[in-house]
Amino acid sequence: MVVLNYGNGNKKIKIFDTTLRDGEQSPGATMSIEEKVVIAKQLEKMGVDIIEAGFPASSQKDFEGVQKIAKEINECEVCALSRCSKSDIDSAWNAIKKAKKPRIHVFLATSDIHLNHKLNISKEEAIKRIQESVSYAKSLCPNIEFSAEDATRTEISFLKMALNEAVKAGANTINIPDSVGYAQPKEYGEIIQAISSNPVFDEVTISVHCHDDLGLAVANSLSGIKNGAGQVECTINGIGERAGNAALEEVVMAINTRKDYYPFEMKINPKEIISSSKMVCDATKIFVQKNKAVVGANAFAHEAGIHQHGMIANPLCYEIINAESMGTETKLVIGRHSGKHAIISFMEKKSIPVNDTTIANAINAVKNSEKNEDIEQAIINACSNENSVGVSNNARI
Repeated sequence: MVVLNYGNGNKKIKIFDTTLRDGEQSPGATMSIEEKVVIAKQLEKMGVDIIEAGFPASSQKDFEGVQKIAKEINECEVCALSRCSKSDIDSAWNAIKKAKKPRIHVFLATSDIHLNHKLNISKEEAIKRIQESVSYAKSLCPNIEFSAEDATRTEISFLKMALNEAVKAGANTINIPDSVGYAQPKEYGEIIQAISSNPVFDEVTISVHCHDDLGLAVANSLSGIKNGAGQVECTINGIGERAGNAALEEVVMAINTRKDYYPFEMKINPKEIISSSKMVCDATKIFVQKNKAVVGANAFAHEAGIHQHGMIANPLCYEIINAESMGTETKLVIGRHSGKHAIISFMEKKSIPVNDTTIANAINAVKNSEKNEDIEQAIINACSNENSVGVSNNARI
């Protein structure tokens, strides 16, 4: 396995972003070529290592989009997906051959259920296709990735054989996808460990590509890198087929936040993550829920009084990610669950006189507010009302 290190000696994890390929396969997420180019440039700015720009053989529009991205991107590798067929590989190469750092990503399913019911081929035929396709792709492009589709439902001995043949044919990266989100974190880690510990794969990068059908894509990806993988394939906001892919922002911030557990380094600039998320939302019209980890509107928002008190005392009480490091800020939302400390903090920011009467009036306004009322304006109104008589006992905090 190839191990890349930064100056501090920590292993480097490559971030392979497939928002523009697997992410766009989310129903309704189709993007224009112009939108794809803008997002690709943002991904480059954010610091991803590889951009999977599309599947050129799937349509003329996809071909043109990949070709355009390949010409526009300077720092990242630009990757095109291909089935194990000469025509697909030719299409992929023609789309990316002008990229400064091109990569062809060849895949073939290896599980019995796919071989028997989708491809209708034997294991021997699958091995032959892998050998021929990877070898042909290598004759065109020096940087080849091979994926064993549905790897986690593949017999481990056959999986090792297929990956070994891909490496012998010239693959630089071997990908072990959990294509249908079937694996459990411990189980997936054991599969990756079985591959990474084999000397046959010492000179290649091992990649993980996990889907979220059981809500475990990020957990499985992290288990993969703990067990020897050097590349994570993911998407912005976790978009992708069915329940989606591993969310880039969650993988990255898990590693950044828990360096004690994940002693790895990446090139990603966290301050570009939220803007990247918003850009993908705008392009795909697939919007993240407010409580989405890392990029949701409520990820750095606090309303409960106990939490707000803790945040005022020390943000580490309730925020394990520094909001400023993400290019955003903590929000203490004033609502019925807010406490005295947060309300006073709000009053001070609004230059409202702070004394026993105004505090009582403000608390009363908060605790008796209507569901859709502008509570902050209600506080201002209550504290400016000369006839206010204070707060009832049951409204005290």
